[in-house]
Amino acid sequence: MSTADRPQVLYLWGDDEWAMDRVVGSIADELARDMGAPPDRWRVTGRDVTADALAERVAIAPMFGGGTLAVVEGPAQLVRSRALREALDGVIGSVAPGNALVFLEFDTTDGRKRPKALTDLEAAIVKAGGSVRPCRAPGPGDMPAWIGARATELGVDLAPGAAQEIARRVGSGASEGDVDRRLMGALAVGELRKLALYRGGEPVAVGDVRALVPETVPDSLWALSDAVALRRVERAGPALDRALETQPEQVVLVVLHRRLRELLIVADARTSGAKPADLVKLIGGSPWLAQRRAEQATAWTVPELEAALEGLLDLDRMAKHADAAGSTEGQRRMAWVAWVAERVAPRGRTQPATRSNR
Repeated sequence: MSTADRPQVLYLWGDDEWAMDRVVGSIADELARDMGAPPDRWRVTGRDVTADALAERVAIAPMFGGGTLAVVEGPAQLVRSRALREALDGVIGSVAPGNALVFLEFDTTDGRKRPKALTDLEAAIVKAGGSVRPCRAPGPGDMPAWIGARATELGVDLAPGAAQEIARRVGSGASEGDVDRRLMGALAVGELRKLALYRGGEPVAVGDVRALVPETVPDSLWALSDAVALRRVERAGPALDRALETQPEQVVLVVLHRRLRELLIVADARTSGAKPADLVKLIGGSPWLAQRRAEQATAWTVPELEAALEGLLDLDRMAKHADAAGSTEGQRRMAWVAWVAERVAPRGRTQPATRSNR
């Protein structure tokens, strides 16, 4: 049965925006093939649209030309009450042949904490003859193989080790999940296309990747900032060594200062009864980032975060005036170790693995 002969309603959820866009693109291609003209693409957010507005777009079958492909990002606002949910159910059941309705739910919890209202919406879509597809971004261990598969699709020949180097440079190695993976696939595919143009059909070597693909955020800094934010000092010690070996000391200080400052803002706001939407405004970024910072801030008290930031300022002064003070690299490294042990380690716990390797 062609897409022109039946309504088409899909629900895509996950953290891989590239995969979602790919599915949406394939639906548009199918509609164009069946209708003889490309569909009118209409993309909105759940907070900016109503069920009535959706129905106006998708409930009437096209008489001439292409139909309508309506894409709704973040449908939670459309099911926040029973009345709204019933209205949306009516729209789902009325999508006319030649049109398509797609819901996109950006979920970073691996499906563990998804609201019941959204899983109920999925069930309604399936009942109406639609489909539900998870779109999960590849994990750190899966990203090189995923990049290899995309390279094959694009006709890019990767030499041994090149896929692993691309994966590392687009940030796939962040083990704590404190990285927004929604655009990582798109970033990796973009880099593959750039490398293909550079090599002109020749195999892409690891050296080519290192020369052309910038590191989004080095793995060493992700590992250190994640370990500090979660107060896992058994990981902070080794991560500190790697970060200081691969990055300038001032870069490490700036990254840690920004992370702890965000945690302090969130912790202070939560004690004042701030709502999740308020946190997004206070620290900037996405709701996903605000949620992550809120989770990490639960490991700290406001005075502990203030003390940790004060300790970073001391380390910053030591680094900036190292020559005048006559401090050696070894002394500064020991100061870092002391900061982790005294300001990061949770009180009442002994963390033995904060010793530097140098």
